[in-house]
Amino acid sequence: MPDPLETFDPTSYVALGDSFTEGLNDPGPDGRYAGWADRLAGMLADRRPDGGFRYANLAVRGRLLDQIAAEQVPEVRRIAPDLVTFCAGGNDILRPGSDPDEVAERFESAVLQLRESAGTVLVCTGFDTRTVPVLRHLRGKIATYNGHMRAIADRNGCTVADLWSLRSVHDRRAWSEDRLHLSPEGHQRVALLAARSLGLPVEQDPEAPWPHRPEPTPAEQRRENLAWARTYLIPWVGRRLRGESSGDHVEAKRPELLPL
Repeated sequence: MPDPLETFDPTSYVALGDSFTEGLNDPGPDGRYAGWADRLAGMLADRRPDGGFRYANLAVRGRLLDQIAAEQVPEVRRIAPDLVTFCAGGNDILRPGSDPDEVAERFESAVLQLRESAGTVLVCTGFDTRTVPVLRHLRGKIATYNGHMRAIADRNGCTVADLWSLRSVHDRRAWSEDRLHLSPEGHQRVALLAARSLGLPVEQDPEAPWPHRPEPTPAEQRRENLAWARTYLIPWVGRRLRGESSGDHVEAKRPELLPL
């Protein structure tokens, strides 16, 4: 982790990725999704009260790694920001038959391009899905991919926000009802982790304990799981079978580097 005493004071930040970075299920005051990247941008902007901080978020839900590399990564060369966050490949890993070794090779190719144009590149590992229904069987693939991302970061001088180690997101309250995207509090904890990974002082602890609440009974859990499957899992599978994406016809919410 960077030394908090070191001065990291970027004037521009570009966020790349998919629904995780777009900020799904974290509604902002303007009606659009906010998310951890917007929250991190706010922390960085607060450090520059002169208004000299600019931010762009190019992430679009449902995007695969190759789409992000083709659509978003070249924009970094044009913008040349001080900071880029690059969280990608999760949607590829979720697909049956995907190879985390091969996905990691394509991830590193994109990182090499980003390092040519950005001052600092922060990458995020995947979450530990051991407590997530359906996704827990992908835990081994995610762990393999995470190992590659750490090695890629080491080789290319990138900063890592280690989401796998973030134990506070094992609480159900860190996730929205669809169980695939973070809740507002989950996004806040990821933003704090990212800020701390960059060496920024943060007043809140991303691992702060959650308020106590009773655990649901087995019967309540079964009812919740059935309702979740009907509302979210079956439509998600249907889109996969039809070759559709939740990001079809969706554009980046903040495509230009503008004052925050």
